[in-house]
Amino acid sequence: MNFVNLTPHTLNIIEEDGSVYTLPASGQVARVEVERTVDFVMDGIEVFSTVYGEVTGLPERQRDTAYIVSALVAQAAKRSDVYSPGELVRNGDGQVIGCRGLTYHVGM
Repeated sequence: MNFVNLTPHTLNIIEEDGSVYTLPASGQVARVEVERTVDFVMDGIEVFSTVYGEVTGLPERQRDTAYIVSALVAQAAKRSDVYSPGELVRNGDGQVIGCRGLTYHVGM
């Protein structure tokens, strides 16, 4: 399987045995368009509603290729070849150092 990382960051997938599979950023980033509107102000704080639109930067399907994107993009794309990073793994200082596997979003 060919994995294409369409996030702006290197992705470290950490297996249960501690081995790490590293997916460098491809240089292309998939995003979803966002429209935010102020609905009202509550005690001086703006409260927004958000509408998600078209996914951009996501290539057409390719045989034996899985695209890794943000969870937001994956949920909007709803394609069987699109995944997001799994559960985040943090070091002792709370910094993200990787993830456990990938998450599948089709049918959500």
